[in-house]
Amino acid sequence: MPRIYGAEVAGLGKCLPSKCLTNKDLEKIIDTTDEWIQSRTGIKQRYVMGEGETLSDLCVVAAKQALDQANLHVDDIDMIICGTFTSDHKLPSLAALVQDKLGAKNTGAFDINAACTGFIYTLVTGAQFVRSGASKNVLVIGADCCSSQIDWEDRSTCVLFGDGASALVLRQHDDPNVGVQSSYFGSDGGGKESLWIEAGGSLMPVDEEVLKTKKHRVTMAGKDVFKFAINALSTSAKEVLSQEGLDSSDIKLLVPHQANSRIINAAAKRLDFSDEQIYLNIDKYGNTVAASVGLALRDSYDEGKFKSGDKLLIIGFGAGLSWGGTVINWSID
Repeated sequence: MPRIYGAEVAGLGKCLPSKCLTNKDLEKIIDTTDEWIQSRTGIKQRYVMGEGETLSDLCVVAAKQALDQANLHVDDIDMIICGTFTSDHKLPSLAALVQDKLGAKNTGAFDINAACTGFIYTLVTGAQFVRSGASKNVLVIGADCCSSQIDWEDRSTCVLFGDGASALVLRQHDDPNVGVQSSYFGSDGGGKESLWIEAGGSLMPVDEEVLKTKKHRVTMAGKDVFKFAINALSTSAKEVLSQEGLDSSDIKLLVPHQANSRIINAAAKRLDFSDEQIYLNIDKYGNTVAASVGLALRDSYDEGKFKSGDKLLIIGFGAGLSWGGTVINWSID
């Protein structure tokens, strides 16, 4: 029988652009208010790319932090996997750009596009390489530059999103009960129009008409996404907890995708999690799509919200439609 290893989370990193855009700043460019945004989303500010900044550069900074914490050299990394829908270029992958900028000579590199569920998809995929023995050390990155994809005249979307990058190192461990454990994924392509970018792909390349109608920008049916998200988060949590034979009281910290505080709180209430068990940092960053969960992991770790031996529940949802979750048995202090 093939041996199963543990996929230990050995290091965390994050990087944000230099420009902070507050709700007060948005009041100057669109018809909205700080009170309206906070009451409906929980967001106070977000970071967006400034002149000369690139997503791949943010990823490199976050990756180096994660490698330093894991006490690993870049040559120790066997695989780089990036969750993103906004690579610097259409081709090549963001992971390939990061590999080159890091100077990682011994790695494979590829992207996963699962939008806001991207970090979870990427994390679990990386864990499978490690648990199977195919890789000893995998660099997992979640990053997106949403400011380049939204219509800054559409207040239903432009107040929500921010840019950023997060990184995590998965390291092979002899104990299979350490690190990333059971996982669950779901998808419903039939709901694609609830949250999508219609143009820019092979079906509808960008042309003059597309630019005029702004079909190359993110559009969202807010009410539909709100209802879907609560169900998706609840389902993901219940499925993963069931696989692990756990209930909410066994979880030290619930780390959800940071899309909307009302969505997170509604799902957590269904799942019987206390306020102390839920981590929120959406007020600082907005919805950073694939970077979101990794940023929340890094911040909650820095704040001492969990320690070695604790169990973390990671859940998310996003365009696709997509959703999923996993449990991490944390092992480092």
